[in-house]
Amino acid sequence: MEAIDRDTLARVIQTATQEVFSTMLGMEISCGEPFVERVPPAPSEGVVSLVGLAGQWVGTGCLCCSAAFACRICSRMLMVETDSVGEDVLDVIAEMTNMIIGNVKTGLEEHLGPMGLSIPTVVFGKNFTTKSVGDAEWSVCPFVSEEERLEVKICLAPCRKPHPMVRPGFLHTYSLQA
Repeated sequence: MEAIDRDTLARVIQTATQEVFSTMLGMEISCGEPFVERVPPAPSEGVVSLVGLAGQWVGTGCLCCSAAFACRICSRMLMVETDSVGEDVLDVIAEMTNMIIGNVKTGLEEHLGPMGLSIPTVVFGKNFTTKSVGDAEWSVCPFVSEEERLEVKICLAPCRKPHPMVRPGFLHTYSLQA
């Protein structure tokens, strides 16, 4: 499989994010200008949720937002007022990551072949940095809703040693060679 171009990747991310926000939260979210992040971001604060992608292409999907926006998302999803980050907020952000990156994965499979998705890991705090091993670049799609910023990031690279994935509904599209 060939690489996916950045414009197509951005469209897949934007569509998935807008659909999940509209369907699950009843919220409008506006797309900003996508960009490429080549170096780890400066230390930040807020909520970051990461999920792994695996197949012929491997990588990570990520959602990043402020604690205040994470609380607002939680309040909309659970229909209860939430004003501090706790277990419910972290669970909701994990589920939003699962839905958004899951929809992105489905859109990418058309171009990159079958992919698996890990369970999300959510981090909340101040003055922390996230980094992926290697020199991979992140495709970043910023969004704004209710004057709050959300970033959806994807980092993908060809798998060095592809393994056939056995999943219902997918044929083996490649095989191992000795």
